[in-house]
Amino acid sequence: MTRIPTTAPARLALPLLATLLAALFALAGCASTPDRADTLRQVQYDWSAAIRWGDFEGAWTLVDPAYREAHPMTALEFSRYEQVRISGYHESGAMVSGDTASRRVELGVVNRNTQVQRQVQYVEQWRYDPEAGRWWVSSGLPDLWQD
Repeated sequence: MTRIPTTAPARLALPLLATLLAALFALAGCASTPDRADTLRQVQYDWSAAIRWGDFEGAWTLVDPAYREAHPMTALEFSRYEQVRISGYHESGAMVSGDTASRRVELGVVNRNTQVQRQVQYVEQWRYDPEAGRWWVSSGLPDLWQD
């Protein structure tokens, strides 16, 4: 039986391959971890979808817990939102600065009883919570009954 001599490159190939695979998995893990900007975009999308579909109770879950505690919503207040339908949601500008963000929004609001549409403008305020690793709406639900 002929013995094949082991050379230095062959002995280094297996550890090198293992190192390259470990680096590949580490990079894949980094690529799948969303950064704060991605997280903000996703939560803003979730917020706007809840508002557009009239899910104000769902949107309320995205409001900063400190704000919810300081400004609790009653069943009567939630029932006011059932009197309107959102016909449009248009962002007209956004800004991010560190742990805060804001976004100007214009809503088309239709009164379900009269079918009269009007435009409401408001500014969403956002706060990043490093402990929770997420963004919260810090301005509450939009006031659809502005004077």
